[in-house]
Amino acid sequence: MSKLYLVPTPIGNLKDITFRAIEVLKEVDLILAEDTRNSSKLLQHFNISTPMQSHHMHNEHQQLTYWTQQINAGKKIALISDAGTPAISDPGFLLTRACIENQIEIECLPGATALIPALVNSGLPNDRFVFEGFLPDKKGRQTRLLALQEETRTMIFYVSPHKLTKTIGDFKQYFGSDRRASISRELTKMFEETLRGSLEELFAIAEKKTWKGEIVMIVAGKTNKEKKEKHIQS
Repeated sequence: MSKLYLVPTPIGNLKDITFRAIEVLKEVDLILAEDTRNSSKLLQHFNISTPMQSHHMHNEHQQLTYWTQQINAGKKIALISDAGTPAISDPGFLLTRACIENQIEIECLPGATALIPALVNSGLPNDRFVFEGFLPDKKGRQTRLLALQEETRTMIFYVSPHKLTKTIGDFKQYFGSDRRASISRELTKMFEETLRGSLEELFAIAEKKTWKGEIVMIVAGKTNKEKKEKHIQS
């Protein structure tokens, strides 16, 4: 039966792939991968010989009609990103939406994603949270941060390593130096680490280090105490 499968892949440790994900990747007719060179290492490790083609941010718009037609014609296709769950700050949303519009069945497997381990490991409230992904580099950055100043839920951000110090500086400016936060780097990998503290404390650490690898930053939301203090100051 034709179908689009959204298949999460490990964010670092290859043992984090599920049995079901391996089974699906072996059984489908084709795998669409964000980077075929990177994904080929994963497929080789698990002896998966399914054909693979690239599907990334630079070609996904042009390919939507073609791939929806291929699935409608009877193909079973799996979509994977370089790491984690497709469509979470990675390609996948556009093809998913196109399949829905064409009444194509979609099955999303549960699996690895960096944001949830980082959130739980932060020690910050996780009953309610908001995922912000990557902040805009320039245009729209200030607008986004201003909008988040009143956010009471715990906030999750993906941060490029060479922008970490600047980003923490921006957070200090808009959220206050005492706001609690955590930095999770290289989750599930050999050099995994999580740093916790105030934005002031994390900024002092960040500006002394050269950062590498994938980084998730968790920032506490605005508290009632902060709201009261702001009200008194105004």
